[in-house]
Amino acid sequence: MAGAGALLAGRPACAQASPQAGPTLRIVGPWEIAGLEPATSGHFFTRLQVCETLVEADDTGRLQAGLAQSWAPAEQGRLWRFDLRENARFHDDSAVSAEAVARGLRRALQRPGPLRLAPVEALNAEGRTLHVRLREPFALLPALLAHSSAMVLGPASFDARDQVVRIIGSGPYRVTTLTPPQRVVVAATDPALRVQRASYLNASRAETRALMAESGQADMAIALDPASLARLRQVTSVRVVQVTVPRTLILKVNSGHPWLSDVRARRALSLAIQRTGIARGLLRDAELAATQLLPPTLTGWHQPSLSPLAFDAASARALWAELGWRPGPDGILQRGGERFELSLRTFPDRPELPLIAAAIQEQLRQTGIACRVLIGNSGDVPRHHRDGSLMLALAARHYALTPDPLGTLMQDFGAQGGDWGAMNWGHPALTQAIARLTRQDGDAAPWRAQIVRVLHDELPVIPIAWYRQNVAVAPPLAGIALDPLERQWRLTDMPWPGGGHA
Repeated sequence: MAGAGALLAGRPACAQASPQAGPTLRIVGPWEIAGLEPATSGHFFTRLQVCETLVEADDTGRLQAGLAQSWAPAEQGRLWRFDLRENARFHDDSAVSAEAVARGLRRALQRPGPLRLAPVEALNAEGRTLHVRLREPFALLPALLAHSSAMVLGPASFDARDQVVRIIGSGPYRVTTLTPPQRVVVAATDPALRVQRASYLNASRAETRALMAESGQADMAIALDPASLARLRQVTSVRVVQVTVPRTLILKVNSGHPWLSDVRARRALSLAIQRTGIARGLLRDAELAATQLLPPTLTGWHQPSLSPLAFDAASARALWAELGWRPGPDGILQRGGERFELSLRTFPDRPELPLIAAAIQEQLRQTGIACRVLIGNSGDVPRHHRDGSLMLALAARHYALTPDPLGTLMQDFGAQGGDWGAMNWGHPALTQAIARLTRQDGDAAPWRAQIVRVLHDELPVIPIAWYRQNVAVAPPLAGIALDPLERQWRLTDMPWPGGGHA
């Protein structure tokens, strides 16, 4: 990982921040900057509008031009052509070439990220045109290229070993200071922008972020806990803005565990959870209780005809009895000399997760399951998924990390499962539906419905609640429109005082 000195040494001489550029917009959030690799930290640099992707998306997920001004398939979907935006340049003033794009995408194909889902055979550059040849038709390719892990970096971002040592993008902001894992500062490349400087600071505790907003030490505080949120609504020094995002709080289940492999066991776990109580009592919004995996905001995917997930403790106990479990002397279920005790892992990056984990622990106890909550960091979940030791995990999963939710669903529920999705589970009907959608084989609606229905019936992950992003902002930012897909912090659109000039 490069230090701040190495990063600053590589910054361009052009577009230096002006001493009269106005105040710095200060953003605080719970996420650490894990490094410089797009696969792990690309979302920081796309949210801060430092780096661009070939394809962008509007608030509804509809694809729009990014660095590519146009794209089109040919040869029955086996070849895609992407024409780059005219006059696009990196922050070191080098031209954004198709070869630079191809180099970055070749790297992305070798690293974790949704682009690896695409059956890419070759990437070829021809002037300002990128050609992507596929082994088979794959209609989802443009949506995958909108993911932050596919952001485009300038050639000078890499060292001789092809490692990222500095961030040189093509967006309206450039990095001036980067000190992982806590802080990044960016400056505008256009003096007309109202926000000329912005910083992001990692503050792990939600209470700290709220106090920073209240005391004027932060202009935007992201991911607030319900208690702080309620308090901040009563003070005049901040405003609270919110947006419903396509994120769901889920209980990830190891479907290969002998106690959880039968679908009746997963349904019993689901029936034991009082979603409305969690949503009303902990999230302060009963409407967020999840009745299915994908929220109503994903209109092409949400299925109103499905029977809603519900709380029914008696039915849960009946299912456990069908599976041979009987209450022991302390009320905890037993079978064949085994005591039904599960471990549930979660992390505090989203401040509501530990609170909800405690609520689930008590709700499971009431139907005969002892549950030990383990609070660590977010990396614990994929690590224990991969070593096979995970039993349950509580997480907040964003289903529009690519503008089309199919990209995330393929990562989570493919044949090998996913770090934030299925574990030791698969279903042929779901696999068939995904294949049909990636080929754009006929009307998409029935195949989307089939995917959602299989996940609803089989419960490889158990939906708990849908999600609203809450942000405390300084009063001048009260009119900000948050990005419902969480792709950008929209620095270029901030109603920020004392910034650039027209």
